[in-house]
Amino acid sequence: MKYQALAQDILRHVGGRENIHSLVHCATRLRFKLNDSQLADAESLKANPDVIMVVESGGQFQVVIGSHVQDVYAAICQEAGLNDVKRVAATQRKEKQTLAAAFIDVVSGIFTPFLGVMAACGILKGALALCQAAGWLTESSGTWRILFAAADALFYFLPVVLGYTAGKKFGGNPFVTMIIGGALVHPTMLAAFQAAATGETATFLGVPVIFINYASSVIPVICSAWFCCWLERQCDKIMPSAVKSFLTPLICLAVTVPLTFLALGPLATTLSQLLADGFQFVYQAAPWLAGGLLGAVWQVCVIFGVHWGLIPLMMNNMAMLGHDPMLAILLPAVFGQVGAALGVFLKTRDARLKTLAGSSAISGVFGITEPAVYGVTLPCRRPFIFGCVGGALGGAVVALSHSQVYSFGLASVFTLAQIIPASGIDNSVWGAVAGTALSLILACLLTVVAGLPQPQRADLG
Repeated sequence: MKYQALAQDILRHVGGRENIHSLVHCATRLRFKLNDSQLADAESLKANPDVIMVVESGGQFQVVIGSHVQDVYAAICQEAGLNDVKRVAATQRKEKQTLAAAFIDVVSGIFTPFLGVMAACGILKGALALCQAAGWLTESSGTWRILFAAADALFYFLPVVLGYTAGKKFGGNPFVTMIIGGALVHPTMLAAFQAAATGETATFLGVPVIFINYASSVIPVICSAWFCCWLERQCDKIMPSAVKSFLTPLICLAVTVPLTFLALGPLATTLSQLLADGFQFVYQAAPWLAGGLLGAVWQVCVIFGVHWGLIPLMMNNMAMLGHDPMLAILLPAVFGQVGAALGVFLKTRDARLKTLAGSSAISGVFGITEPAVYGVTLPCRRPFIFGCVGGALGGAVVALSHSQVYSFGLASVFTLAQIIPASGIDNSVWGAVAGTALSLILACLLTVVAGLPQPQRADLG
């Protein structure tokens, strides 16, 4: 009931329930896919004090709410009766999407549903690494093993989770695609992979099989899920309704799983390795440039919601390399905006802006920067620029230190624990700490000195 009025206002200004094709949410945003975006009234929504910002990007109508977005999402679903509805008003006109917009829409639709639990698992992994480095826990202890199982389960069985969410996004039976993901990490297949490493060979109907360890992989199961959903639609067109419920899944599994092990999986794995190797080539050639550029533009990408395009690359690095430098570089980008918001908090005499800046800085420490960006630094302009400058310089330091994360999660203060390697705290960890501190302090100082133009400071005072 607390968010009912806000839910009703949002529904009214997105064109009503009948204009909603699909709705998901991430850490701070409601992500609508509308049948007709022209029916939405973004300006009226921006006028609502409970709405931080409205962004139209990647084929989505994104309403930035803040950390309580899940409660607002639940209220909207209840108000509009959207529980688990994949598609409504199918007769409405569908807008054409660019390739980039379609890609962002697919990626966000697949990864958004489990973003929160992924962050939780990453934080738990980082805490375990910190406890291990401090000598509080050892890998042989029962406590460490149980907590590690909880932290690592999502990443180890990631193909199962991605199979389910990809199946829903591609419009197929998510349980069929989830089973395909399960087949990729089935103990029989993992045993076959280990046997192949010793020289044993296997065939499927006489065709040689290339066994690969698909645990924690990303791209193979997404490709397989897409093919399975396409095959499901073809089968549904010709299957009698009396046998469709079990015969269609049977054909999808019998065709897709072997095809995945024979062709789709090896091809997708090769693509994954090429992407990882390509990034590593650029990163090794000029780490300061890669770190500075990514640290500078990350928050700009967040503004337009296109940062999702980099999420699969980070997770692919984790699967292919066992570590990822991109997430470590993003830490200064996040704390640059935290520092800028803190600078506004220290400088301004406007009570409302001071309160907003203080709360936004706190949420930014935990990885949620949208309130700081949309509510504080971007409206003031200069603080946002200073935050990006801090992110660029800090990102360059982190990259030069060759800092890596060893578990995936949101870029936040907890990422510092995720940077600790199994061998213990080393220079890469201190480099990440230095780069993050540089970003925060530099952005804060620049904002205090020159972040609020003189006329604005006078008005606020």
